[in-house]
Amino acid sequence: MPIIIIETEIRASAEAAFDLSLSVDAHSDSMAKSKERAVAGVTTGVMGAGDEVTWQATHFAVPIRMTSAITEYERPHRFVDEQTKGPFAYWRHEHRFEQSDGNVRMTDRIEFAAPFGVLGRLVESVILNRYMSQLIRQRNQWLKSELEDGAELAA
Repeated sequence: MPIIIIETEIRASAEAAFDLSLSVDAHSDSMAKSKERAVAGVTTGVMGAGDEVTWQATHFAVPIRMTSAITEYERPHRFVDEQTKGPFAYWRHEHRFEQSDGNVRMTDRIEFAAPFGVLGRLVESVILNRYMSQLIRQRNQWLKSELEDGAELAA
């Protein structure tokens, strides 16, 4: 099963990064390229413990729906979202936030498995590992920009 770990340093508080990471609206904005939007469950605002959302998006020119739930929630240090219904055989995304010297280190740990056995494992290694890493990095750069630009405006 692939595991992706991505660390992002942001000049912001852990609280601000945690809350923006759980914002349905921010998620939609950060994933505009894939037309990702919430269509069921929590469809606007900031999600909390136990909340569920269904996302609709287009990846690889294919429309996709994925429902995930916030299964662990320790504000402002970590939360976990897990797929409850969708395209993956397994999906778990742990988000960690560590404060240090005015910065927060945001660590994403994603574990996933494609369906379809051996064929799915081939797709994971050839396509999905790189694609998912790029998607998370793109989202994190969006979050970083939003948080750091907001901090500069407030200063």
